[in-house]
Amino acid sequence: MKLKFPGIKILDRYIIRKFLGTWIFSIALFIVILVVFDYAEKLEDFINNKAPVSAIWLQYYFNFIPFFINQFVGLLTFIGVIFFTSKMAYNTEIIAMLSSGESFRRLMWPYFLSATVIMLFSLALNLWVIPKANAPKVAFEQKYITSQIRQSQMYDPNIYRQIGLGTFVYLRSFSGETQKASYFAIERYADGRLAETLEAANVTYNEKTGRWSAPTFITRTMPFVDSAGVRSEEIFSRHVALDTMINLNTTELGRLDQLITTMNFRRLNEFMAEQKDKGSDMMALFEVERQSRFSYPVAIFILTLIGVSLSSRKVRGGTGLHMGLGIGLCFTYILFGRFAEEFAKGGILPAALAVWIPNILFAAIAVYLYIKAPK
Repeated sequence: MKLKFPGIKILDRYIIRKFLGTWIFSIALFIVILVVFDYAEKLEDFINNKAPVSAIWLQYYFNFIPFFINQFVGLLTFIGVIFFTSKMAYNTEIIAMLSSGESFRRLMWPYFLSATVIMLFSLALNLWVIPKANAPKVAFEQKYITSQIRQSQMYDPNIYRQIGLGTFVYLRSFSGETQKASYFAIERYADGRLAETLEAANVTYNEKTGRWSAPTFITRTMPFVDSAGVRSEEIFSRHVALDTMINLNTTELGRLDQLITTMNFRRLNEFMAEQKDKGSDMMALFEVERQSRFSYPVAIFILTLIGVSLSSRKVRGGTGLHMGLGIGLCFTYILFGRFAEEFAKGGILPAALAVWIPNILFAAIAVYLYIKAPK
């Protein structure tokens, strides 16, 4: 069967205009409400911490808006589709379209064209815009928002990172401003036991050379029993002038859940490759972030199909019934997606599969509703 491009007719332009117009209005209204409530909530923090007006609007809210648009783009798309489609059904416009010989499948064409525009917009936000916007937003929150100053510190008090197979680095009280840590240790494990350690106090990182230095350090070789049953002695040595380079960048010392949200797609892939080579045990967290950047935009198509299939039938409850059913389904999707992500991060499910499970299940629901929709 030869596929034919349907083109864009007057009816298509009518639906596209309604779809995108409703969506843009919903986004604009949502942004205004969100910013007003957020500003009212944080006004005391802005005053107490003396946040400059220019920083509030240009550094915080300018970068805050893309993140929250993308968080709710699926929900707002869904609500927009249900709102104007149920209104057309109530005004018997859908019946008139189908009665004129237009198939329901052909009727979906302008909806999917509009969904494609929104999906590409969401994809651009996910892959490039939001990662770039997150860095100044997080920096502002750490500096001026009291409730997050302590919670959102870039560095944990105790940092533990894997830098190679069986090799770990431990840092205590690392400061990004001074590039210093009060305690530094490299631990090497062999056959499930701690084999060797290197420990130093008051270490400093040199950004230009990538080397760690300290006035003194100690090394230990731990005792163990070999296959012949012979127990070796512990070897303890003191040294002066630590000057070493390890496979660890200070950007990796930050909270990785925050760090990966500031990376564009290319940098995220490079970072994941680096962490995989080091044998990191946090690959599931990174994979969830990568897959989520694609799964949420794709969900726009699924939610659009569900929205049209639900609201194209004229019922006694009108728009209110359609909105109630639709919003219930949409929040179920969001909740199910959050649970699936936690299962992935906990290692219960493969990350790539877990992130896409909600889309797969709701795609099946969308197809069922499409089949049952009035033709």
